[in-house]
Amino acid sequence: MTNALLISQSDFDLLQTHLIRSGSNLSEFNKTKLKDELKTAKVVKDKDLPENIASLNSVVQIKNIESGQVFKFQLVLPGEANFAEHRVSVFAPIGVALLGYPIGSEIQWEMPDGLKTFEIISCESPQKKS
Repeated sequence: MTNALLISQSDFDLLQTHLIRSGSNLSEFNKTKLKDELKTAKVVKDKDLPENIASLNSVVQIKNIESGQVFKFQLVLPGEANFAEHRVSVFAPIGVALLGYPIGSEIQWEMPDGLKTFEIISCESPQKKS
């Protein structure tokens, strides 16, 4: 968790916009954490982002460290989010928390039910497969 984010320019822009937007659904803890992460983030061209980094359209599998529960979903734009289809908005608390982190990272983030720690188990970037 001490490593700086490695994030694509488009994901960086999405998070910056979300952060400054009035009415953002982020808690004060998460706003502060995100501001700090974005200040130190290494921003790369979209095409140069490694596939093991969570980004928009990635399919990620994470584990809740406390409960051991595993979740798999795709990070999508808000208009494409559909919980039943395992498509989570990048602006949902878990989406914001994961962007820019590689497989193996443990991320601590405040969720609606309290502070949680998740580990990224796998990450696939469909747009990069060819």
